Amino acid sequence: MSRIGNNPIVIPEGVSVDLSSEVVNVSGPMGSLSWSAHSNIKITIKENIILFERIDESALSKSLHGTTRQIINNMVLGVSVGFKKELEIIGVGYQAIVQGNRLQLQIGYSHDIFFDLPEGVKAAADRTKITIEGIDKQLVGSVASKIRSFRKPEPYKGKGIRYKDEYVRIKQGKTVGE
Repeated sequence: MSRIGNNPIVIPEGVSVDLSSEVVNVSGPMGSLSWSAHSNIKITIKENIILFERIDESALSKSLHGTTRQIINNMVLGVSVGFKKELEIIGVGYQAIVQGNRLQLQIGYSHDIFFDLPEGVKAAADRTKITIEGIDKQLVGSVASKIRSFRKPEPYKGKGIRYKDEYVRIKQGKTVGE
């Protein structure tokens, strides 16, 4: 029994959810999102509450029950509040600059890295801090992950790009033998 899948979603003020066959359309003040749900999950809207039921007790239906609920919940949260990921750049001379829809990173390589932001994602950079915002949680997370992958934090000095609250364990360097 899925505990997450059984939780109903309360639709907040200003958000509209439309259900046509298996396509869920959610629109709100920040934008609109669309997602195609699997046919094994029955989605119903009563008043301002979205409910989810499995059509059978197969392993596929059980695995999709909580996943479907959480994806639609993230859509509702995204169009009403939005999602944000914050990154920090640590290292001497490392910095980020936003130029329109392009992020320029100077992170210790012989060349600058230019990263074109996908549609639906906005970035702001304050030299050593990068903020990624958008309404699609998966897209915001994957863009943040891609930017972090350009220079992951190294374990000896901690230089690189990391999430705001990420803890990087620093290793001890070489010691001189006696």
